[in-house]
Amino acid sequence: MAKSVVTAGLSKVFEAPSGSTVALQNVDLAVAPNEFVTLVGASGCGKSTLLRIVGGLERQSSGEVRIDGVPAIGPGVDRAMVFQHYSLYPWLTVMENIKFSRRLKAQREGITCSDVEAASGRADALLSVMGLELVADAYPNQLSGGMQQRVAIARALMPRPQVLLMDEPFGALDAQTREVMHDLIRHLFAVEQTTIVFVTHDVEEAIYLADRVVVMAPRPGRIDGIHAVPLPAVRSPEMKLAAAFIGLKREILARIRETSGMKTDLDVLRKLTEKAVH
Repeated sequence: MAKSVVTAGLSKVFEAPSGSTVALQNVDLAVAPNEFVTLVGASGCGKSTLLRIVGGLERQSSGEVRIDGVPAIGPGVDRAMVFQHYSLYPWLTVMENIKFSRRLKAQREGITCSDVEAASGRADALLSVMGLELVADAYPNQLSGGMQQRVAIARALMPRPQVLLMDEPFGALDAQTREVMHDLIRHLFAVEQTTIVFVTHDVEEAIYLADRVVVMAPRPGRIDGIHAVPLPAVRSPEMKLAAAFIGLKREILARIRETSGMKTDLDVLRKLTEKAVH
């Protein structure tokens, strides 16, 4: 069953000999069970840092993360992460990569025959829904980027996590493959009934995938605003042409430019260009 994710007063300060950097400051965010939330914002606004803290891969300086009301300290089996770089094990086949988390569990504790059968059935089901049946015995270096990311997502879903954290998982893919992956992840979201927090730089991607889009601002990293997405649960690429979609995209892009100072930088560049021409 999907779980809620709540951050309360979350802050992160990175210390260095040259001084401290406030990566996040007083971030309050509530994600409901089986909700799809995307995080967008300019580089340096703390999106990935926030995701890593929720995943237990980074410790906050202050504040709290709660999963279904329980304080989360460190990684947990209730959460899984998918990164931009696929991080597959090159010496394992597609199926072996997908089953890897079960192998670790088997080494830690006694596993019955029924457990093994259930795990195999789960792996077969994920292989099918990802469209990877024909490459089950292939190795990562024999796959395209899109296929490798499908394997990484299947591996993350293998232990049935209640919360799936995704850090720019489609950032390295071409436009056509990204569109296919968008529909795939929406399908998985419906089927798996999990909670998803998804980091991206692509505002159109953020709107198309999510129930809500969280816009973050930099210096220090903080939540600037949260936007509900006016789209039905079942989505299609044609929705990106709707007036409501385009209007929300413009609104979010304007906020990102405003909070990051990009608008000011462009004005300065325009003035410098005009001086050079004249």
